[in-house]
Amino acid sequence: MRLLGAHRLALLVTLACVVVGREANAAVGGGDGFVRAQGTRFVLNGSPYYANGFNAYWLMSLAADPAQRGKVTSALSAAAAHGLSVARTWAFSDGGAGALQNSPGNYNENTFKGLDFVLSEARKYGIKVILGLVDNYDSFGGRKQYVNWARAQGQSIGSDDEFFTNPVVKGFYKNHIKTVLTRRNTITGVAYRDDPTIMAWELMNEPRCQSDLSGRTIQSWIAEMAAHVKSIDRNHMLEVGLEGFYGATTPLSSKNDQEQQGFMGRWLDAHIADAQQVLRKPLLIAEFGKSWKDPGYSSAQRDALYGMVYAKIYASARGGGAAAGGLFWQLMAPGMDSYRDGYEVVFGEAQSASTAGVITTQSRRLRFLTKSFARARGKGGAGGN
Repeated sequence: MRLLGAHRLALLVTLACVVVGREANAAVGGGDGFVRAQGTRFVLNGSPYYANGFNAYWLMSLAADPAQRGKVTSALSAAAAHGLSVARTWAFSDGGAGALQNSPGNYNENTFKGLDFVLSEARKYGIKVILGLVDNYDSFGGRKQYVNWARAQGQSIGSDDEFFTNPVVKGFYKNHIKTVLTRRNTITGVAYRDDPTIMAWELMNEPRCQSDLSGRTIQSWIAEMAAHVKSIDRNHMLEVGLEGFYGATTPLSSKNDQEQQGFMGRWLDAHIADAQQVLRKPLLIAEFGKSWKDPGYSSAQRDALYGMVYAKIYASARGGGAAAGGLFWQLMAPGMDSYRDGYEVVFGEAQSASTAGVITTQSRRLRFLTKSFARARGKGGAGGN
């Protein structure tokens, strides 16, 4: 998500279809703790796995600060208590104060140790983590910073869209991928590429290439970078981070609440169907939310939006469809006032209380669904012996 002020429109949605290697479809029966894709489902240790989770882009940054680190533990603990099982966060911060990557190949070890702490705490609370590797936007450096680094080394680059095509820029990014994937956690001792706490890698937060609306430039970049990730790490799933727009009309096209929800319902139906019938991959709704900064906002509107998204996911999952989970934007801990963007859910605060109930109900329903499928599989196995 782009981090904007109060003018941000009320509705946001980002999706992730999972790109997997052959081994992900083959090695589904083991008990190694890795979430994998089998057809249009996620599986964990041989059982269906449904992701009810959240976004918390700030985890690494706060974990790198000893005075703020407790907020990471607080958020993950509260998330687990509400049945949440997946966190999506950044494994990037390029240039600027407190960056992870100060310059190409030059890393801030203290910030990296913050990410080590995030993974260690997530493991403690039974939460899987999706790690994004670069941003489309410049809030944390992103592709603009990569392009500027290349320009500083003498590359003649016309626009930030050359992030996807310039060989030097692509080399910088490939090096970042390798550095993160081969990182050995200083707390757990486990290399990231071997850590089942990590659910998946995300190539980019909301990639866009305005100079080539055909999609061919981004598609070529995806193919190249996916192959690079898989050459280093065959354990984890990989997703792209796309917003899933079809043509010029987007879910953000109207400020009217009812129109937005109607559009979003149709948008979800179309994407769930395409994931099921065309892509034949699990679909994760990686961002959705509603801001209290919007005119006429009420907690009932937010609850209705969450409820609608959750109902679509549950109906698809219950019927064996491709919708495999959703991650709301975004979870925060108490005492993070400067980070509030209007979309935040803070467990324990009165203004988030009803939404917390909606979230917990979805966690319970998906957990029951997992148990039901496991029981059915057990009965089927018993009947066949």
